[in-house]
Amino acid sequence: MSTSYAVLLRGVNVGGSRKVPMAELRDVLGGLGLEDVRTHLQSGNAVFRNTGTDAEALRAAIGAALLDRFGTEIACIVRDAAYLRSVVDDCPFDAASLEGRQLHVTYFSAPVGPERFAGLDPAAYLPEEFRLGDRALYLYAPDGLGRSKLGAALGRPGLHPGTIATSRNWNTVVKLVELTHG
Repeated sequence: MSTSYAVLLRGVNVGGSRKVPMAELRDVLGGLGLEDVRTHLQSGNAVFRNTGTDAEALRAAIGAALLDRFGTEIACIVRDAAYLRSVVDDCPFDAASLEGRQLHVTYFSAPVGPERFAGLDPAAYLPEEFRLGDRALYLYAPDGLGRSKLGAALGRPGLHPGTIATSRNWNTVVKLVELTHG
C-alpha cells in the first residue's frame, strides 16, 4: 500500500534567489519513481505517493536529486499525510478564527525542545505568541510574518547543526493536508 507524503523545500523561489521551477520539481520527483506528483504554489511544496520507503530515505533521495538537477544543495523536509494531519489537529491556537497570514507553522527536521527558546521573554512580544508541537512550532503573528518581531527572534540563535527548519502559513498547512488526504 502506498503512502501520501509532502516535501517542503527550504528557501526556494523567495526574493528571486534559488529558483526551482515547479515543473522541474515535478520532473525530479517523478524521476525518482514517486507517483501522483503535484506541486502547490511556487514556494517549494509538492505532494506524492510512494510505497515502501520511509520519510528520511525519501528526504535523502530527493535532496540528492535536487543537488544533481540544480547544482546547489536544497534543504527539504518530507512528512507523511498522518503527520501533516496531526499538525493541524494539534494546533494550540483557534485557527478557524484567524486569517491564514496570522498563523504559521515552522516544520523542523528533528525535535526542538523548549530549552532552545529559554532566553526569550514571551511577554515582550505580545500579542504575538508561539507554541511548540511535534517537530513543529506554531506562531501566531496578528500582523503577519513579515512584521513579526517574535518570528525574527525565534530564528536566533540558530538550530543545532544539521537541523532544517522551513515555515508555511496556515493556508498552505491546511492545503497540504487536503492534497495528501485527497
